[in-house]
Amino acid sequence: MKALLLALLVLGGTAQAAQLEIHLNGGQRNWSSGELLSHPQARDIEIDEDVSYKRPMRYRAVPISVLLDGVSAGDHLQAVAQDGFAAELPAATLLAREGAKAWLAIEDPQHPWPPLAKDKPSAGPFYLVWTDPAASQIGPEQWPFQIARIRQLAAVEQRFPALLPAADASAEVQAGFAAYQKNCMACHRLNGAGDAEFGPDLNIPHNPTEYFTGEFLHQYIRDPQSLRRWPQGRMPGFSEQTLSAMELEQLIGYLQHMAQRKITR
Repeated sequence: MKALLLALLVLGGTAQAAQLEIHLNGGQRNWSSGELLSHPQARDIEIDEDVSYKRPMRYRAVPISVLLDGVSAGDHLQAVAQDGFAAELPAATLLAREGAKAWLAIEDPQHPWPPLAKDKPSAGPFYLVWTDPAASQIGPEQWPFQIARIRQLAAVEQRFPALLPAADASAEVQAGFAAYQKNCMACHRLNGAGDAEFGPDLNIPHNPTEYFTGEFLHQYIRDPQSLRRWPQGRMPGFSEQTLSAMELEQLIGYLQHMAQRKITR
């Protein structure tokens, strides 16, 4: 009897529609998975190299742009996942009509997606995916899954001045700051600044450039499990296709620069 009751509860949970919060221009709109699955612009799409599943996937999805009414290319958005992952997303990339195209994939409660790994949930209920991602150099941190809400915010520089390099910092350090926002900020804070609730702070109490010597930091960013292997490790590796050798040097240069600009509270 207990087993039957548990099975019924699980099935009931599977069939329950999810809710996505979208906060734009001071207002809020909630979309249910049912509403999105039946949206006039919903369609079936093929993703050749899914970042999360590591294989081709097929989804029912809507162009993310149709959910961003009133948003302009100069605006800034953030997609927040259920586990605290917070992807910073320039609106221009999400609204682009050429190059990579952003889609919100919707998990059908009646036909759930496969788990991401053994004993793990799926990427649903909502997952930001891209067709032709290489055309716009879309990185793995720009594929947030298990999204709970999308919100319009001020630019990172305005919200978190503790992340800013010195005003006279080199162009390479400034480029490294841009690489940090794109590739690191979804999981990490720095100087306590950021919205992520996922990974450790990258400057407090110690910056990784202070304890990774030689080429070990480069190796760790490229392939974390090659240096620190544990079953729960969730940091992805950043290949040269995702983060070029020059961008990697710029990122490390930014981290080295910020090691001299620690802010403690």
